Amino acid sequence: MRKSIVPASPGADLHAEQRLASGDIRSATLPNGLRIVTNLVPYVHSVTLGIWINAGSREDPEGLEGLAHFIEHAIFKGTRKRDYIEIARCIEEAGGYIDAWTTKEQTCLCVRCLREHLPLGFDLLADLVCNPLFPEEELEKEREVVLEEIASVNDTPEELIFEEFDLRSFPGHPLGAPILGTEKSIGRFSRKKLRAFMRRHYVPSKMLVTAVGNIDHDELARLADACFGHLEEPPADDESVRRLFDLAAYQPFSVTLKKRIHQSQLLLGTIIPRDDRRFWSLMVLNAMLGSGMSCLLNLELREKRGLVYQAYSSLAFLDELTTFNIYAGTDKGKAPKTLETITELLAGRALREPDPADLRAAKSKMLGSLIMGMEKMTRRMSRIAQDVFYYGSIQSPAEKAAMIEAVTEADVAEAAAMISIPERLSTLIYKAG
Repeated sequence: MRKSIVPASPGADLHAEQRLASGDIRSATLPNGLRIVTNLVPYVHSVTLGIWINAGSREDPEGLEGLAHFIEHAIFKGTRKRDYIEIARCIEEAGGYIDAWTTKEQTCLCVRCLREHLPLGFDLLADLVCNPLFPEEELEKEREVVLEEIASVNDTPEELIFEEFDLRSFPGHPLGAPILGTEKSIGRFSRKKLRAFMRRHYVPSKMLVTAVGNIDHDELARLADACFGHLEEPPADDESVRRLFDLAAYQPFSVTLKKRIHQSQLLLGTIIPRDDRRFWSLMVLNAMLGSGMSCLLNLELREKRGLVYQAYSSLAFLDELTTFNIYAGTDKGKAPKTLETITELLAGRALREPDPADLRAAKSKMLGSLIMGMEKMTRRMSRIAQDVFYYGSIQSPAEKAAMIEAVTEADVAEAAAMISIPERLSTLIYKAG
């Protein structure tokens, strides 16, 4: 049985502690409250820079679902300094690229560029955050683009079933609304509403600058101060405070809907209160259950029984709760057997009395992913932001590895019992037909 997280190999001379070393991580806070975190990685020639806003789709006002995501699109349509063509070209002509995404809780604008082009990359992101014009004609075109994005989800049953599952799990709450919004809500957006959202949420106390790569912390702090130091905190109002979900409002459901699709889709899951003591136990459980070809779901549903092509589990850690889901796609006649097998697995000995070898394998998968993920600068940058938003501080890879290693068979069994209470599980099935 493998005992080291770093297997021996010819010529290997690095200990596990060295491979988990994150390098120089420094942080600072501007006088206006904006936070900055840098991670020096001296052996690369690039910088990956992210401007994060601690506001996502759960901040969308009622009736304006999709507004946070639409802003992420719309700010690329022109600023006081650049039109939409110059926004795309200025960083690409320097050999870099720009990206952006919106989740339920955050929005991120990201640039990756060569070390010498950091000032250009920072200026570009700051321009998007501080100076968007929202030209009416461009907003109308982007509205059509987002409608196409929504149509793409509607044509993808695997994505659509997750959206509907959330809608039923979080009734009457923004967490249940699709990140992209709806065809109806997209039509209600206006420049005034976009600007009102940004004035409320694109503010220093909700912003975070993260940068990873060949970077000088003091240089980045100076750039941040020059570009964002003038921002002021607006007066707080009810809409600027994150609305938490009352877990008592969660009502488990079991719904089967007939859809004009070729393969039935099955989604099973639950919601549990946030408890950071269970974080790594749940993560290890998830790795055992639904991560990779050797996971329990794949072995049981695909390899042993031939019921599915794909099955996996997933966790989402939010401010006040954790969501757990199991997805499977199967032939319409196999959905009942697939669901039965999943529920038996959740209640069975494999999770309630974990085999030490399975636990070791799950930990090795996680530790390998952690180490290899450090070689991807965008993932490093994102992990730093996730730590800050979730924990309020940065956890080093070595600290995370130690917490993974500390998870016991009893911890996994406790986590499994928590996520598989029959009375708390919900099921949504799209039946092919």
